[in-house]
Amino acid sequence: MSELLQSAIASVNRAKVSFCRFITANDTGTTGAHQAGFYMPKCAAPLFFDKPGQKGENKDKFVKIKWQDDFETDSRMIYYGRGTRNEYRVTRFGRDFPFLTDENVGNLLVISQQAPEEYEAFVLSSDDDIEDFLAASNLSIEDTNQLLKDTNQPIEDANQTLLDLRTELTPTDVFAQRLADFVEHLSAFPSTQQMAEFARNIYNEAHQIADGAWVDSPDELLTEWLQAEYTVFRAVERKIHADICEKPFPDIDSFIAMANKILNARKSRAGKSLEHHLAAIFTANCLHFEAQAVTEEHKKPDFVFPNGKCYHNFEFPADKLTILGAKTTCKDRWRQVASEADRADIKYLFTIQPGLTSNQLREMESLHIGLVVPRGNIGCFPAEFREKIFSLAWFVGMVKEQQGSIPQQFAALLDQPAWSL
Repeated sequence: MSELLQSAIASVNRAKVSFCRFITANDTGTTGAHQAGFYMPKCAAPLFFDKPGQKGENKDKFVKIKWQDDFETDSRMIYYGRGTRNEYRVTRFGRDFPFLTDENVGNLLVISQQAPEEYEAFVLSSDDDIEDFLAASNLSIEDTNQLLKDTNQPIEDANQTLLDLRTELTPTDVFAQRLADFVEHLSAFPSTQQMAEFARNIYNEAHQIADGAWVDSPDELLTEWLQAEYTVFRAVERKIHADICEKPFPDIDSFIAMANKILNARKSRAGKSLEHHLAAIFTANCLHFEAQAVTEEHKKPDFVFPNGKCYHNFEFPADKLTILGAKTTCKDRWRQVASEADRADIKYLFTIQPGLTSNQLREMESLHIGLVVPRGNIGCFPAEFREKIFSLAWFVGMVKEQQGSIPQQFAALLDQPAWSL
């Protein structure tokens, strides 16, 4: 764990109010918008003022923000409520401020209030730091852009009933009741695949999701499944580790070992969760694929379409092969995809990280990596690249069309043909 990450976690722990969000292209001006400073959603109001801003008025305060445990800025926290505006922003960072540049798109901003006019802020840029911070805060990527802590609000009761979890995802009683029934009989963590499947099933049941949605709206459905599974995971974690909160540890080493075990379980689940839900969507769309098929030099792309047998048959046309990597965050790791399969001219990378820098996107293009993101995240990327970023629905349609024209002679290589060749 880096020193910067440790400082960020410690800052949140001692804060009155804290908040985190990913820096987007809109913040840095690379969407074509000309906004000032960091935009904050309305839920961040307690970070700014004791009382939320009222429509029809502007209000502000001047604060000191210490960045990265290093330097301070005399900044302004403002609510714009006049005219058509209804938003919060943090502005005035001085000349040569380093974090409102394109290079910071996709980084995680963490800001904490230590006193009424004193704040600490951190910008985490590496995949490891971002994922470790989210794990320590018990957040998923979809749960960022929100308050992490507000001491003015009651602390969550660790023993609250599982039925209270319905407010985290849906008011529908079906979800909460099914979740309570599922968790009640657990004595150990289910596998990541079992947890992902259960989350999909109860979300679909609670929201009456028709089978056709898996084909028509995969982007939106994937995002909802990820959020649903995180709610399930939190309930399971609370049940399995309930005794830990009640019994003292014999020594500090035992405490650290258990903390690391919990954090590693959170990170492992997050990565596997994305792969499991993508596989469910591909299956529902009748695509032929193989997860973790071995390619050259024992490399294992997350998904090979149609499968490893076709990949290793050099008579199989290369233009009918597709490679997809799946990474929750990819600030550092996206280059791994470039070398995972020599036979595929274009590799694809799916991520739920909301935003990457122009330089990263330019380099991806030069290495023939196609970026695939949930449809709703495309607007977080620089404007000049949005037409080159693909939605999950587009990717599924592209592979479906590709596999629909596989020559008849290769039908035997496909395990269970999903269509009539």
